Amino acid sequence: MTWDLFILFGILSAVFSAGGAIFALCANDHWSVSSVRYRQRRGWAILLSVVSVLVLASFIVLLWISLGRPPLKTMGETRLWYSFFALLSGLLTYAWWRFRWILSFSTVLATVFIVINILRPEIHDQSLMPALQSPWFIPHVTVYMFSYSLLGCAFLIALIGLFKKGKDLFEAADTLVYIGTAFLTFGMLTGAIWAKQAWGHYWSWDPKETWAMVTWLCYVLYIHMRLMGRTSRKTLCLLLIFSFICLQMCWWGVNYLPAAQDSIHVYNR
Repeated sequence: MTWDLFILFGILSAVFSAGGAIFALCANDHWSVSSVRYRQRRGWAILLSVVSVLVLASFIVLLWISLGRPPLKTMGETRLWYSFFALLSGLLTYAWWRFRWILSFSTVLATVFIVINILRPEIHDQSLMPALQSPWFIPHVTVYMFSYSLLGCAFLIALIGLFKKGKDLFEAADTLVYIGTAFLTFGMLTGAIWAKQAWGHYWSWDPKETWAMVTWLCYVLYIHMRLMGRTSRKTLCLLLIFSFICLQMCWWGVNYLPAAQDSIHVYNR
C-alpha cells in the first residue's frame, strides 16, 4: 500500500460521508423519532458514515503494514489520522445526540484534510528527525488528534448555541469537552515524557508548548465555570470558541510565528 492509492480511498470516504450527511439532514426534526421515514434516513446516515470511517481505517491499516510502522510521523500521516477521527467523532456525536448538522461539519472538515493530502504528496516523503523515533510519539499524536476532533465538534455546538437554546446542546458540549480535555491532558503528559527522553527536559516553554498550556487552561476554565453554574450560556459558548481558536494556534498557527522558527516542534512542511 502506498500514498498513490490514497486518492481512491480518500474520495470514496468523502463520498460515503457526504451521503451520510445528506441523509441526516433529510431526517426532519419535526418527524417522530419512531416514524418509519425518520428511522430509515437515520439508519442510512449512520450506515454510510460507518462505511466512510471504515474506508479510511482500512487505508491506515494497510499503510501501517506496508510501512512497517504506525503512519503517524509525517504531516500527511497526521492529517490522515485527523480526517479519520473527525469522521469518527461526527458519527459518534450524531449517533448519541441526533444533531442533524454534525455530520455535515465532520464531512467538510475531513474532506479538507483529505484534499490537502491528495494535492500535497510531498509531505509524505520528508526525512524524519531522530527524536520522532520515540515510542511516546505515537500515543502523543494519536490522543491529540482524537481530542482535537472531539473539541472541534464542541466548537460547532458552541457556534450553534450562540443562536439556539437547548439543554441537549450543552449536555453534548460538556461531554465532548470533558472527554476531549481528558485526552488533551494525556497528550500533554505523553509529550512531556517523550521530550524528556528526546531532549533531556519535560518542558521548555517554547511557542508550541506555551500555546498547548494556554489551550488546556482555557478548556479547564470552561469545565470549572460550567460546574460552578454561574456563567451565562452565551459566555460559555464564546469561551469554547476562543478555546478552539487557541487550539488551532497550538496545532498549526505557531508554525507561522517568527519566534517559533527555532522551535523543536516545528518541522519543514
